[in-house]
This record gives sequence, structure tokens and C-alpha cells, in this order.
Amino acid sequence: MARYRGPKSKIARAFGEPIFGPDKVFEHKNYPPGQHGQARRRRKQSEYGVQLREKQKAKFTYGVLEKQFRNLFEAAARSRGVTGEVLLQLLESRLDNVVYRLGIAPSRAAARQLVTHKHVVVNGIVVNVPSFQVKAGDVVSVREKSKSLVAITECVSASRHNKYSWLEWDSNVMAGKFLNRPERTEIPENIQEQLIVELYSK
Repeated sequence: MARYRGPKSKIARAFGEPIFGPDKVFEHKNYPPGQHGQARRRRKQSEYGVQLREKQKAKFTYGVLEKQFRNLFEAAARSRGVTGEVLLQLLESRLDNVVYRLGIAPSRAAARQLVTHKHVVVNGIVVNVPSFQVKAGDVVSVREKSKSLVAITECVSASRHNKYSWLEWDSNVMAGKFLNRPERTEIPENIQEQLIVELYSK
């Protein structure tokens, strides 16, 4: 499966924020990457450049490649509601993101690996497609024979569950319920979705 495998701290520094989660390298080098990162004067970005940057940030944040992202945007454009908000809701509804939000994995990349390795079930059925769209009422849980995996148990014990209002976690059975798609105000990601809409509308 295609995915970004390059240096994540470098990408985070380019965007000026830890889009992949807590990052010690970013904390110590909170300036653009490159030999002249601290001293380099950046030219004022064009309108197109600002919009493209926002789209790239959203793609890297959720671990989605261009074709998948475009398909999600087109689905959002066909749906009722504000296109930008619906786009973020679709990204939040991806199975790998839900696994990450539930605290089963420490990052979206780790969540994607758990899903592809068949450690996650949805409504009792094994699903190994990270882009699977979770719907309201779906129950996402750890596969029975995977509940003893150290990587999962450590993450679950360290996570602050019930952190998000659209998710409900039951630690007794290591399962979470997707209650509904989150409102834009509930999504913590620092993404200006309107810029993405403007970019694709050209």
C-alpha cells in the first residue's frame, strides 16, 4: 500500500507545527528545514501557494495520498452541507483515524498498520482497509486474539479515552462506538478547509 515513508519531522518543520503528533525534534528545531532554515527569508506566498500548502498539510496530517484525497473532496462536494466541513468529517470517519482517536494506536500511521494487519474489527467483522468509512453506530474494537499485544495494551492503558464527544470507549471489551460525525468545532486539527475548497474550485 502506498504511503509517505519520508522524514516526518522535516515535514512538520516545513509547516511550522507538529502535524504528526508530539515531536522532540520539532520542539528543538522549530524553524524551516534546510541549511539556512533559521536565517532564510521566505518570499510572500501567492494565493495559490497558500491554498496548496493547506491541502498538503491536510494530506500529511491524515496520511492520505492525492488520489484518495481528491476522491474524498468530490464525495464531500456531492454531499449536503458545507463542502470543507464535510471533507474533514469524511477524513475523521476513516477507520485508521477512528482507531487513532480511540487511543488504540499512538499515531495514525500506527493505526493504519494495525488495520492492515487485521487487528481491528468493525461490528464483529475484520476490516483491513484503512480508508473504510465508519458510520454512526458502528462499533470498532480490537480483534480478540490481538488484545494481548503489548503495543496495543500499552497504548490503551496510557490513552485518555472519551476525549472526543463523537466517540464512546468501553475499556472492558476494548471497543469504541462511533456515535456520529463530529462537528467542525469538535475537530482539533488546525486546518483551514475553505482554502482547500477554493483550490479545487479553480
